[in-house]
Amino acid sequence: MKRLLITGAAGGLGSVMRRRLAPLAQVLRLSDIADMGPAAANEEIVPCDLADGAAVARLVEGCDGIVHLGGISVERSYGLIRAGNIDGVFNLYEAARAHGRPRIVFASSNHTVGFYRQEERLTADMPTRPDGLYGVSKVFGEALAHMYHDKFGQESALVRIGSCTEKPLNHRMLSTWISPRDFASLIERVFSVPRLGCPVIWGISANAAGWWDNSHIGYLGWRPQDNAEDWRSELDATVPRPAPDDPVAEFQGGVFTRDPIYAENG
Repeated sequence: MKRLLITGAAGGLGSVMRRRLAPLAQVLRLSDIADMGPAAANEEIVPCDLADGAAVARLVEGCDGIVHLGGISVERSYGLIRAGNIDGVFNLYEAARAHGRPRIVFASSNHTVGFYRQEERLTADMPTRPDGLYGVSKVFGEALAHMYHDKFGQESALVRIGSCTEKPLNHRMLSTWISPRDFASLIERVFSVPRLGCPVIWGISANAAGWWDNSHIGYLGWRPQDNAEDWRSELDATVPRPAPDDPVAEFQGGVFTRDPIYAENG
């Protein structure tokens, strides 16, 4: 690609993908409302509030692909989530429609299905069960992406990210973890295949204890290399297990299932 846009480039995941995705394009256009630091040789720094439709239209112009990591990534008030994750994703898809429909990687979330129990194994076509307003906003984003695909031919990968950290940090992550290496390789495949469509993809590594079935995306040719099981012994020795009746041990969404609905500025 000539130019790849990464939104949310100042965040934890965005900062990691900024480094790992550099080989995919001649230029990385990086965007966030937070400080992203200085631009590297192949980077453009473009601050942008996703809630500003005109600014998002300018941001997307000239891009050949989009990795959309921007918005609110945790449970917050509806006002904050609406601006970043509902208005923001609408603005992004409208901008993409106006500028040639560049392929999009949409960072959805496991919190779209957070109220399924951990003993259940899920396929991508099962009904959503969001565990909070954040999860609801990601369900909205997936629905919007499907509509733009059906109506306008906009291709998107809807990646329900589990837990993308350098290594699993707790026992729940033995099922939800995706390594940065595997996430970057998934993004590379999304932009490489001749035809993408609009698949829901579980964002997980090849975890032996995984809850989610990715057999429907064989056509992408993606083969995750890492397995959270490699850290089980370390976690058993260093991290206490939650009680069996703790939502962290019962539900796939973990702690999000017990988070409150926040006040408007919470």
